[in-house]
Amino acid sequence: MDTNFDKSIHSPPLKTQKLSFATQVFLRVLASAATVAAAWVVFTTSQTAVVYGIQVDARYSYSSAFKFLAYANVVASAFSLLSLFLVFVLARTPLHSTHFFHFFLHDLSMAVLLMAACSATTAIGYVGKYGNSHTGWMPICDQFGRFCNRVIISALLSYLGCAVYLILTIISAKKSQQLGA
Repeated sequence: MDTNFDKSIHSPPLKTQKLSFATQVFLRVLASAATVAAAWVVFTTSQTAVVYGIQVDARYSYSSAFKFLAYANVVASAFSLLSLFLVFVLARTPLHSTHFFHFFLHDLSMAVLLMAACSATTAIGYVGKYGNSHTGWMPICDQFGRFCNRVIISALLSYLGCAVYLILTIISAKKSQQLGA
């Protein structure tokens, strides 16, 4: 038999639920905006320069790391919008720990995907900026400054999206633990 004390432990106050809902919505909109912006910046990044008398193009599609960054951000933004829709749907139902556990898995997957894409881009970007004298790779950012700056902006936006997903992961794990207890 449930007492009023037992019910109050398992159902948080309405104000706490509204704050949790608003936080989830804000962070998911922020993650979606950051990943959409990062994808748009990298997709629209290209520059043509004359290097040693030869006209050379720099495009995101010439690097697998930059393509990975672009497509990872598209996937993350699509799943951000899907999870935002699910937050609105689940806000009308009673809170359950499995809902937050599923959000935890989703947010963790998106954070790992974005971190992998950001890491690959950072590694290639570092070589593009500073070169690698041991392998004979020359830095290209001297000739393609605008291209490199836009890739940096895209990577920073992706890192922001990753950080937001890490925060969402922590919130979802904590809520899942609180409601499951």
